[in-house]
This record gives sequence, C-alpha cells and structure tokens, in this order.
Amino acid sequence: MNNNQIIKRSPSNIAIVKYWGKHGNQLPNNPSISFTLNNCFTETKVTWKENNLDITTMDFYFEGKENPAFKNKIEKFLNANEQYFTFLKGLDLKIESYNSFPHSSGIASSASSMSALIMCLLAIKYQDKEIDLQEASFLSRLASGSASRSVYPTMTLWGKTPSLPNSSDEYAIPIGDIIHPVFKTYHDTILIVSSKEKSVSSRAGHSLMDSHPMAEMRYATARKNTEDLLTILKNGDLEGFIKIAEEEANQLHDLMATSTPSYTLKEPNTINIINKILEFRKETCLPICYTLDAGPNVHLLYPDSCAEQVHKFIEEELKDYCFENKYINDKV
Repeated sequence: MNNNQIIKRSPSNIAIVKYWGKHGNQLPNNPSISFTLNNCFTETKVTWKENNLDITTMDFYFEGKENPAFKNKIEKFLNANEQYFTFLKGLDLKIESYNSFPHSSGIASSASSMSALIMCLLAIKYQDKEIDLQEASFLSRLASGSASRSVYPTMTLWGKTPSLPNSSDEYAIPIGDIIHPVFKTYHDTILIVSSKEKSVSSRAGHSLMDSHPMAEMRYATARKNTEDLLTILKNGDLEGFIKIAEEEANQLHDLMATSTPSYTLKEPNTINIINKILEFRKETCLPICYTLDAGPNVHLLYPDSCAEQVHKFIEEELKDYCFENKYINDKV
C-alpha cells in the first residue's frame, strides 16, 4: 500500500457442489463446496483521495476503459450496504480492474472481481492491519454469492452444514486443512466451448428456482452431497469425488431445462467434450471427471498424477471442440 493506493488479487473458483437458488439478502438455499483456482484471477487497483464532502464518488475502469455498467453495479451494491462501508464517506475512488483470463472466455468473473474489490476496500478500512477474511467473505457474499468462496485458498465451503459447526450461510469457511493431499494437486482445464454472453444470467437462473417444482428435492440432494463430499475429501476417495462432481454438474443443467421458462446453456460441443471425457476415462481408468458452471464451458478436473496423459488427450482429442481451439490450464 502506498500514497492512498492499494492493489489486490482474487481468484475465480469452481463449485463442485453447486449453489443454485437463494433467499433473503444473498443467502444460499443450500451449501456449496468449491476449488479455488490459481491462474484465473482479477487484479483490482483502488486509488483514493479525500473530497471534503460527506459522500463517496467513484470512477470505474475495466481493462483500461471506463465501464459504466459495472460502475453502476458497484454503486448500487455500496448504497444497499452502506452500513458496512461508512469508512468510504468523503472519499473519491478510482477503481481499475483487469482479469488474467480473456473476457470472452466465458468464465464467470463476478466471484473474482467482487472479492478483489472487497479486499481493496477493506485494505482502506484497516490500513496496515491484517484484513479479517471472514468479514471479507461476508461482504463479498453480499456483492456476489460465489465471491464469498474466492477469499480463501485451496477449497472452501459456504452454507450451514451439520458436520462443520463453524459453517454459516453468511460467509464461507476454508476447508483446505481437512482435505486429503491428493485434492491439493488437482488441475482444472477449462475447455472454452463458447465466448458468447450467456443467454440467461445466473441472477435470473437463481430466481427461477423460487417456483421450480423440484426445488426442495434439489436442496435436500445438495445438502446430502455436501456432507458426503466432505467425507470423500477427507478420505481421498477419487471415485466418490467423480460421482458427486458429475452428478452436481448434470443436476444444475437439468434444473435449467426444467425451469419455467426452460432454457439450456449447453452447446453441442459441450456434449461432445463430455462424451469424449467419459470414453477416455473408460479406456484408461484415469480418475478424470468434468464439471460445468452455469454456462457451456467444460471444466476438466484431474489430479497431478495423470496430468501428462490428460494434456496429451486435450491436445489430440478435445481441442478441436473448443472455440478457436482455446482452453485454459489452471490448478487449485
């Protein structure tokens, strides 16, 4: 930190148990568990000066250009939650943000961008003191639910869960210290099927769960999968992990297909890639699996022990199904 300027980086994350459906002020209808990624991150720089007025003003730049839509979103968020941001009163803020991954890669960036912004704002609040990560997760959640999980490294759980008494719907908690070492070696290769803006936003998708006929059954399944996955993660059970990761991905997209109105975010090449992954796993018996976010891109998950064979498989079999042959190699 120097001369009223702070720079913070926050990573994206990929949920294994999915959060889909919310209530109240950004509270989840079921718990979720995610891997924190390493290479896909947002870096945000905030420069501030006093304005001698009792208001907060801001300019927002994304990758060097003014971005009025995102500026609006941040202003709306700060106004709605002003009781937590009284320390910003009387400051002019200049916020500059960029992603390490291409904007057109179809990777959801709200988790990384909102948590990076919150980390910067809390650095203004605490100056040279250490930031309280629980507070950072709580405030990030108010900005974007999945951002609450991007505050911690390795793996994170968000949502009240019986086997973890310190878990909460209000903020996420780190679970990296209770998982088997094999999961700390996991890679996530993001196979870019489409770079287009999603036809239905996640915000709209969440609200369609309010009247979904299978909502209650889904939340019960997600709660059970969370409990089961915690045991699987502790035991290093790769088969169990594969089963839950793929079941959760498929359920998420089934919920979209059975919403009213119904919609799909999968593309033909999403299905082609998934079929290739399943074939390759059957042939090789390697512990690889896929998950999907609320979009068409496929996240290929695998431990470090089989990275070499998987990279060869991606180059030879999967790359051709990707938009402009693009994929991003990331890891936990």
